[in-house]
Amino acid sequence: MFEFAHPEASPPGGLGPGSHKETETDLRTIIGLRWWIIALVCLGTIVNYLSRNALGVMAPELKTLLHMNTQQYSYVVGAFQIGYTIMQPVCGLIIDLIGLRLGFALFACLWSATGMLHGLASGWLSLAALRGLMGLSEAVAIPAGMKVVAEWFPNREKSVAVGYFNAGTSLGSLFAPPLVVFLSLRYGWQSAFAVTGALGFVWAALWYVFYRAPADHKRISEQERTAIVEGQTPPAAQGQDKRRIREVLGTRRFWAIAQARFFAEPAWQTFSFWIPLYLATERHMDLKQIALFAWLPFLAADLGGLFGGYLSPFLMKRLRVPLIWSRIAGVVLGAFMMIGPACIGLVASPYEAIALFCVGGFAHQMISALVNTLAADVFEPGEVGTAAGFAGMAAWIGGLGFSLMVGALADKIGYTPLFGALGAFDLIGATLLVILMRGVSRDARLQRVGNGAGSAA
Repeated sequence: MFEFAHPEASPPGGLGPGSHKETETDLRTIIGLRWWIIALVCLGTIVNYLSRNALGVMAPELKTLLHMNTQQYSYVVGAFQIGYTIMQPVCGLIIDLIGLRLGFALFACLWSATGMLHGLASGWLSLAALRGLMGLSEAVAIPAGMKVVAEWFPNREKSVAVGYFNAGTSLGSLFAPPLVVFLSLRYGWQSAFAVTGALGFVWAALWYVFYRAPADHKRISEQERTAIVEGQTPPAAQGQDKRRIREVLGTRRFWAIAQARFFAEPAWQTFSFWIPLYLATERHMDLKQIALFAWLPFLAADLGGLFGGYLSPFLMKRLRVPLIWSRIAGVVLGAFMMIGPACIGLVASPYEAIALFCVGGFAHQMISALVNTLAADVFEPGEVGTAAGFAGMAAWIGGLGFSLMVGALADKIGYTPLFGALGAFDLIGATLLVILMRGVSRDARLQRVGNGAGSAA
């Protein structure tokens, strides 16, 4: 699927295969370049989530080392979430203004430096300050990834592309427990933050060297460039590529996506920051046992994101479901699957609890991939970073509120009712998404491209 194009495949000027006059551009053209680009985004997302999830993995040990209680730990988590919440729309605006190449690399360097400084924390206040700074810079990941998808992929492939880049969120979370625990036990807890932070500098260099927009990339073939442009929803009108913020926020389609992300995000925040602590305090696992099992929900999450990405084109092709409703159908399915993790507190075995966490990871990432894809479906490429950023802000407000609730209530009422609430949240979000998207899905432009995608998928 991904290979260098042979120069004889498209001879310039009508020259035959035996000609030696192929141009340098032909020699450097890469078939399926868009998939290499999304792989690079996925790698960046893995690095991003490795650095942020180091805290969650180390939480049981850091509570002792830094003399934190559960509520103080929730404040540390909350500091990251506040920074992330504030900066998601700002990051979206910045990458819309200065471009993906420079913007993404700049933010990666910032989160890397902050991550490495975590080893200097001496208490929960200093740790919270550093987490807040990390949240400010790591907020770029989803808006940037969605902008790449909007620029590089035709509509019928967007959900698949989002599934692959979104897999980076769960792959980073998957790799974090074994890597962080190994580094901590072998070299001390500070090394876990130093190594996961430093990886971001390496990725930032790769990104800045290799990324270009489709219109500027020298390695893209004209055939692929044309397929991307012709497979995307045409602009609604000339001269409106970049709408003002209030116009984006004033659309029904924005609020459909924003509320869905608001209700879905508490589950992912809980999985990312609270699973190791839950396993330690409620299921009495030590750090080594956590390293052995805490990565499994994120493996399931990878599979869920990919499943959601392929489910949409399958529904379009086999059942002739329109573009927008093919995304929504997967969100509804995932919402019903979230009933599984809602029952975690009701099972006796820690392994049954981990299995239900796996169901939740699968379901959430299916929802996440498809809801994120909707932003690239219903907004112009010049608006996607802004729309995804503000929708991400709504998501992280939900995640922040729930994390603070866990910190305040977990020691008093236990985790069972809190996990139960997660299942209800996704069902509410899916219901509102169906209601709010009914008018948007009748947009003639989307129907036209959606029907074409369905037949070509």
